[in-house]
Amino acid sequence: MKISLEWLQDYVKTGLPLRELLDRLTMIGLVAESVEERDGDAVLDIETYANRPDTLGHLGVAREIAAMLDRPLEDGDWPLPELPQKTADLTDVQIQDEALCPRYCAMIVRDVAVGPSPEWLRKRLEAIGLRPINNLVDVTNYVLFATGQPIHAFDFAKLAGSRIVVRRARRGERLLDLEGRRLELQPDMLVIADEARPVALAGVIGGQESAVSEGTRDVLIESANFDPVSIRLTSRQLGLSTDASYRFERGADVGFPPQAAVMAASLMIRTGGRAARGVLDVYPRPRKPKFLVLRRRRIGELLGVDVPPELVERVLARLGFGVEPSPNDGWRVEVPSFRVDIDREADLVEEVARFYGYDRIPSQVTPARSFQPPADRRRDRIQRLRQSILQEGFDEVINWSFADPEKEAAVAAGRAPVVLVNPISVKASVLRTTLLPGLLENAAWNMNRGAEGVHIFEAGNVYFRGGEKCEERLALGLLTTGVLSGAGWRTKPAATDIFVLKGALEALLAGLRYEPLAFEDLADPSFEPGRILAVVYKGQAVGRFGLLRRAVSGAFDLNQDVFAAELDLAQLFAMQPRPFRYSPVPKFPAVSRDLSFLVDASVAYQEVKTALDKLAPAILESYELTDRFTGPPVAPGRVSLSFRFRYRHPKRTLMSGEVDQVEQGVIAHLKSALNIQLREGKIDI
Repeated sequence: MKISLEWLQDYVKTGLPLRELLDRLTMIGLVAESVEERDGDAVLDIETYANRPDTLGHLGVAREIAAMLDRPLEDGDWPLPELPQKTADLTDVQIQDEALCPRYCAMIVRDVAVGPSPEWLRKRLEAIGLRPINNLVDVTNYVLFATGQPIHAFDFAKLAGSRIVVRRARRGERLLDLEGRRLELQPDMLVIADEARPVALAGVIGGQESAVSEGTRDVLIESANFDPVSIRLTSRQLGLSTDASYRFERGADVGFPPQAAVMAASLMIRTGGRAARGVLDVYPRPRKPKFLVLRRRRIGELLGVDVPPELVERVLARLGFGVEPSPNDGWRVEVPSFRVDIDREADLVEEVARFYGYDRIPSQVTPARSFQPPADRRRDRIQRLRQSILQEGFDEVINWSFADPEKEAAVAAGRAPVVLVNPISVKASVLRTTLLPGLLENAAWNMNRGAEGVHIFEAGNVYFRGGEKCEERLALGLLTTGVLSGAGWRTKPAATDIFVLKGALEALLAGLRYEPLAFEDLADPSFEPGRILAVVYKGQAVGRFGLLRRAVSGAFDLNQDVFAAELDLAQLFAMQPRPFRYSPVPKFPAVSRDLSFLVDASVAYQEVKTALDKLAPAILESYELTDRFTGPPVAPGRVSLSFRFRYRHPKRTLMSGEVDQVEQGVIAHLKSALNIQLREGKIDI
């Protein structure tokens, strides 16, 4: 924002050398990035912040300087010779969308003489880099850069029906703007229209058909307030940014339009003409004043220093705040409408700190009472989950929640995506419904750069529409493809497979003390038929894993086997894991027995495991599958499964006969439940 030092003198007399003024401005957060000398005037290019639109005009900067120097803020006198006719009798303003235009003010100046601006006005505009055009246009620019309130002037005779209608554009409408561009208007854009057509793009730029010209005699002055988000979307869609849109996007002062309209009218009639009586102010729902409580104790807690109460009152009053003492050793503060950045007590403390002086605040840590943060079981579970998967050889990745709708469709999660209204890119226009596309892109990126294998996971939120509401759920995704490194230097690398995922899932669930998982057949369009399983916990499906279809992995340039898994952690965390139980180190030795069984190839391992879990002899401590074999001498259609059973008694050493008895019970149970045959010596086929 370019600020003329000579222009500032209209509002506050600085009386400081330039270097001292720059240093003091820096201390209150107004940093001058450069200083330029122009015809005896110093022009400061001041860095402004997105949340401080009040500093986008000379008046706002002068208010800061007045508070800094403890001097009064002066404002010019704006005399306004008026006609007997009322503005409301000459024109009408209708706001059809109050959410996008909360306030619209209009004034009419008649019998103006269009011509060059006076010398003082041209000099002011040239100082900040603007080119003077004529007295009417120059006045609108002057008011904008003086106060931060955008102003627009219409040729009143060119407005059909002599009225203003603030509405959304209709499909197919166009506007020829002041720069000669023909703009294609969209239905979500706010326009200023007359009875027949749009005459301006609200808050952005005016139209050529209603612009003032040398033949203009009557002018309608627009001073309004528009919704920042609407202006930003319109400006971005059209690739059109103006001084007006820049200010409206950041939040213009809703309380200032009437004053700005009077100021513009007063300047216009200095070269001739008279104004209609009164400002036509359409303000359907006036904003309620915002009040905050500022406690003296809180200032000391945040700044670590006691600020004199008279300084607090003086600074806030100079900045335009209403300050009333409250009975609780503090103040009730009314926030002015031009300070859109003030929302809470800490913001008021920051204002006090700026003018008290950060250099006067001691450089030491403010004493604080220690406290124990509340337990977060969800966060602790996620951290333990990460540690378990990292120990299984997977690396963690973090991806954007924004997703490419084409990639989302390729994975076919079966969920309705949440479409972004204002995406940063067409390829990031929805929120992800699954973690798999991000993992596939990570894998493709690494494989294309020479990686032999990629084994990764991500814990993050997915989003989808559930009826009329948008849902957000925590999920876990795993992916493995390519070569799996050996566990030791003697172990040769081998291709990864589905059992790597299965082992990782079992390990992480065991680490969270959940009951053993079950796996069931599943049909999913993203996975190869017969190569996908549902992860089931306590009878509920909480995830899926398997081999992705080549059509899915190929969409991400991965023309190889890719195994992936996804768990619904939100559903899983809602279930109660086993309570933690302490078990002493066993004092007595265990007995290990190996048994091999012949089962039909149609019998899944899950069925064998379920049968063993149901039996659960008291002294059977654990069991594990150590080998799976097919081929001669095993008959076709049969599979050999070898188990290692571990037996232990908690209070004494087991006898061989006791183990034999339990072992025979296991064999008999499996034979009756699943027709499993014990494999002994020569195989009976």
